[in-house]
Amino acid sequence: MEAFNQFNLSSLIDTAISLTTAFAHGSLIGLERQYRQRTAGLRTNTLVAVGAAVFVDMANRLNGHEGAVHVAAYVVSGIGFLGAGAIMKEGANVIGLNTAATLWGSAAVGACAGADLIREAVVGALFVLASNTLLRPVVNRINRRPVQESSGEATYSVYVICDRASQADVQEKLIELLEASSYPVRDVDQHAFGQHDTEIEANPYVTAVEAPELDRVIEQLESLPGVRQAFWSASAEE
Repeated sequence: MEAFNQFNLSSLIDTAISLTTAFAHGSLIGLERQYRQRTAGLRTNTLVAVGAAVFVDMANRLNGHEGAVHVAAYVVSGIGFLGAGAIMKEGANVIGLNTAATLWGSAAVGACAGADLIREAVVGALFVLASNTLLRPVVNRINRRPVQESSGEATYSVYVICDRASQADVQEKLIELLEASSYPVRDVDQHAFGQHDTEIEANPYVTAVEAPELDRVIEQLESLPGVRQAFWSASAEE
């Protein structure tokens, strides 16, 4: 009989409006994702929006705005776990981040609808759609541009191969030359290289360098007594 006591036509209509709003705008977001054949498409984004709306609407009805705020916080963290399932790592590439972020956006739209913030839900859905459509040409244009060495972030290493008798002097000079070029050294390591030589590896703190400056350092290192070879390399940061 408790179900009959809890029945309230106006509250039911309010819930129907909230869920309809969540369904419609979650479907719009999902439709764009489905068109692009993403992992989380029409049904997933719609269900996320509707589910978030149901939870927030229920909390709002049982415990007012305070309850809705608490449940909305749980919705945010719960969707984080769902989005994590859409993120995959393939070698050095990470895919699915945009899908996870879109699910988060769908949940936000649904939470707004469940909290009776209908206009905010509409605006939120429009901005999620704009992020996935209007910004796409901008991203594609940027990605087609060649990466400039000076603007990219990477981990840099300077290597010197020298005879073991000269190792201490060469290492000291290597650090001195890098610091003089404003590339302070984070750490230095040594490795045996053959029977008589040592490879010294120095890693500067910087994430971007001027290639000609490092080339000049390499030239100075190669002119030192006991140095067999010197070179530097860069590896992209993940």
